[in-house]
Amino acid sequence: MRTCAKELVYFRQRNSDRKSYTERIYRLFTGYLAGHGLRLTGQRRLILDYFLKADRHLSREDIYTALRRHGIGRATVFRTLKMMEKCKLVDHVVGMAGKPRFEVNIERPHHDHLICINCGRIQEVRWPKLEAIQEETCRKIGFTPNWHHHEIFGWCRDCSRKK
Repeated sequence: MRTCAKELVYFRQRNSDRKSYTERIYRLFTGYLAGHGLRLTGQRRLILDYFLKADRHLSREDIYTALRRHGIGRATVFRTLKMMEKCKLVDHVVGMAGKPRFEVNIERPHHDHLICINCGRIQEVRWPKLEAIQEETCRKIGFTPNWHHHEIFGWCRDCSRKK
């Protein structure tokens, strides 16, 4: 399986830089951990740093493979990802073969995903017109949405050309 680089699209906030963004992420995670009687260990810090440097959606195996040389085991990766999801720091997308791939989801506007079933690339997209249709439909029928996501599976441009 080949994955394309630079999948993640960061829709930068005005007056925001990478350093202050990283600091806010660390405050959120350390606050969550402290609230549960835990601390930011060296291993958790490495996992978080790896996420913050990523330019694509990461699987559990991606993280484990990249960080095992630092003494981080699969169980640590799995537990840390679970904590990061519970504090709403990361979210997952169902990738190829139903395996979750994760992205940092703080201060990023709502977006959906196009997932290539050949190479595994996940492309982020925003559809303001579709969002407006969904909001209008919900309003008309008196439905109060809490959350939603769209994942469309198919072939990316590169893989479509090769078919």
